[in-house]
Amino acid sequence: MPGSASHPTLKTSRLVLRPWREADLPAFAALNADPIVMEHFPSVLDRAASDALAARIQTHFERHGFGLWAVEVPEVADFIGFIGLAVPSFAAHFTPCVEVGWRLASRHWGKGYATEGARAALEFGFERARLREIVSFTVPGNRRSLAVMERLGMTRDSKDDFDHPALPEGHRLRRHLLYRRAAPVSV
Repeated sequence: MPGSASHPTLKTSRLVLRPWREADLPAFAALNADPIVMEHFPSVLDRAASDALAARIQTHFERHGFGLWAVEVPEVADFIGFIGLAVPSFAAHFTPCVEVGWRLASRHWGKGYATEGARAALEFGFERARLREIVSFTVPGNRRSLAVMERLGMTRDSKDDFDHPALPEGHRLRRHLLYRRAAPVSV
């Protein structure tokens, strides 16, 4: 699944959000198999499911011109996970929409990478993709991601919280909190 040169690359002071490379797949599979990283997801992913997810990410870029970028920390690590924008594949009261999301290897948590990269993704979404709103969502127990959403200036109205339609009634991860951020007003 070689990345396309036509996919934009975003750079921040510490990160490069870039197209995916075949060499990213083993590290991505390890990240997706880590129960710490996947605590707030229904299950860990085996290598085949991880590779299939990477292929869907590639297809999303081709379809929308944006997606979940592979994240590199120059001089530190060639691949630490993904950060970016995605169109959710399920129907809910707030869809269709674009969400900002991230999944990083746990050894890279607590360094501000998710917030830094997500800010770049939001900027791309509002300025280059001309999105009017970007959302983010997670389960109530995912305090780290909720803190990132708040640092990004996203806000929550409890009336927007929802039960994820891909999870069965009674599932421990079914309830989700929805955060929103509108495009900045041009002056």
